[in-house]
Amino acid sequence: MSDSSYRDAIFTTPLDRVASFSFDEQVVACFPDMIRRSVPGYGQILGMLGVLAERHLRHGGHVYDLGCSLGAVGLALAGRLPPDAFSLTGIDLSPAMVSRARAILAEECPEHRIEIVEGDIRQVEYRPASMIVLNFTLQFLSPGDRDEVIARLYAALEPGGVLVLSEKIVAADEQENAWLVARYHDFKRANGYSDLEISQKRTALENVLVPDTLEAHHARLSGAGFSRVTTWFQYLNFASMIAFKEA
Repeated sequence: MSDSSYRDAIFTTPLDRVASFSFDEQVVACFPDMIRRSVPGYGQILGMLGVLAERHLRHGGHVYDLGCSLGAVGLALAGRLPPDAFSLTGIDLSPAMVSRARAILAEECPEHRIEIVEGDIRQVEYRPASMIVLNFTLQFLSPGDRDEVIARLYAALEPGGVLVLSEKIVAADEQENAWLVARYHDFKRANGYSDLEISQKRTALENVLVPDTLEAHHARLSGAGFSRVTTWFQYLNFASMIAFKEA
C-alpha cells in the first residue's frame, strides 16, 4: 500500500496535562504505526476478515465497517473478493480519518464499490446488510449507548448475516485482569514504547475507551437476538467475536 505514515511519537515527551485522546490529524498521520504497535493481533484479525467474508457474506451483499478509520476492512475484503462480490460503506466520526480513507481506497481498490461516510454510528439509518464489522469501535461509545447500537445493527442484518465485533476487553477476575494489563504493557514495550508513552497514553484514554468483559459482550449480542456468538480470536486483553443472525 502506498499510504505513507509516520512513527507514533505523540506521547514521547512529558506533558503538563494529558488531553483526552481523539482521532485528530496528528493521530491520523501515525495511525498505521500506532495500531500495529498498540493492538495485539490487529493484522491477524484484518487478514481473517476476508476469509470470514468468503464464508459468510452473501454474494453481492452489503457490508458496513463502523468506525472505519483508514479503511482497513475495505482493503482486506477487496484483497480477497472481486468487485462484484460486495459493496461496503465505511463510517467514521473523524473528518481527518474520512478524508485519508477515501484517498487510500480510491488509489488501492478503485474498482470496488466502497464509500466512506463521515457520521455517528449511533444516528445512521442502516440499509439491509449481509455483514457488519465493528473493529475496536464500540469501546469508544458511552456504555449506555452500546445495547441500542447492537440492537439496531441486529435489525439491519439480513437473515443469515454476521456481525464481527473486535474489542479491548477487561477480565472479570481482578488478578487475571492485572496480569493481562501488565503483559499488554510488556507487549507495547517490546514494540518500542517507553514507560512514559504507555503511562500518558493510558491517561489520555481514561474515560474515553471504557472496555467491557467478554461475558458482557456475549450477553449483549445474545440479548439483541443473535442466535450464536463465538469468540474466534483473543490475544491478551483484545478479542474478536462473530455473531450470527438466524437464517
